[in-house]
Amino acid sequence: MSGTELPLSARVNAPPVQWPVDTDQLAWRTARLDDLDGIFTLYSAISSVEHPNWTETREEILDELTHSWVDLARDSIVAVDRATGDIIATGLNVVPPGQETLVRAILFGGVHPAWRGRGIGRVLAAWQVARGLEQLAASDKALPGWIVTQSEERAPDHARLFERFGFARSRWFLGQQRMIADDIPVIEIPEEIRLVPFEERYAAAALEAKNASFRDHWGSQPTGDEQWKSMLELPTFAPEHSYLAVTAADDVVGLLMTDLPRDDWERQGYSSGYIPIVGVVREWRRRGIAPALLARTFESLRTSGIERAELDVDSDNPSGALGLYTGMGFVETARMVTLTKVF
Repeated sequence: MSGTELPLSARVNAPPVQWPVDTDQLAWRTARLDDLDGIFTLYSAISSVEHPNWTETREEILDELTHSWVDLARDSIVAVDRATGDIIATGLNVVPPGQETLVRAILFGGVHPAWRGRGIGRVLAAWQVARGLEQLAASDKALPGWIVTQSEERAPDHARLFERFGFARSRWFLGQQRMIADDIPVIEIPEEIRLVPFEERYAAAALEAKNASFRDHWGSQPTGDEQWKSMLELPTFAPEHSYLAVTAADDVVGLLMTDLPRDDWERQGYSSGYIPIVGVVREWRRRGIAPALLARTFESLRTSGIERAELDVDSDNPSGALGLYTGMGFVETARMVTLTKVF
């Protein structure tokens, strides 16, 4: 056998992970749940230079640290300033479930801007890549394996660092924004479809529709029950601004999910609704459902006095999402590149 006919455990060479050496200034260790505030403070500092309009919330960070598939003792690392006890660098390697066509080790984290330029990022990246190799080598699945990280256009040094570890720039994701005060188009949809606000009774059907909608998207893997439940329970999730396209038989064939990142509004200087998911199952595409979901959400946000809608889109999305969003009044505000190391 050759190529992906062999399991990843037979294809990926993973030397033992070497723990970084402590210095007079820094001590390296695994992350703990009581590091939550320290990691949040670090992420806030990183966001101020890489994506100043938003930062991860405490709840989102806690969510990532406590998923059932994360082993903090093996998948996390922090660097602590010996003088102050502050966390000045962190890394988390996540291998999500739902491995239908791909096994991914996703790398999160970064270095405090005030500590950059001292080789800390290189040490952190070396550890994360080594752990990523180990994670892929632990899989017996005969699937492609990726180690994945993302880099904001504002942080080109991050992308260049991982290119030195053999990563390739694979995909650009574009931050998009629309003024809610702009005209909202009237969209025609099939008579048998109605748009309804998200309700808990539709949660399972909405998850099924989400997975069906994203099956042909680059790198996408099915979202599991635990991931879905976590997303719905985050305090930023706004069901009152989230809508479903439902058939006469009560089948969900399209969905739009919205978050209200209120903690970001002060730094942004405006209120916004962030749309992490817009999806329509393949059989119902090209029939006006996605633009109708967007228009309904714009109306809802306008009624609540929200000033802007924001989302991110794969610039090469095969479903034509970029053209859809442009046609609905979105303009580009930021860029982020995905880098992959493929096995």
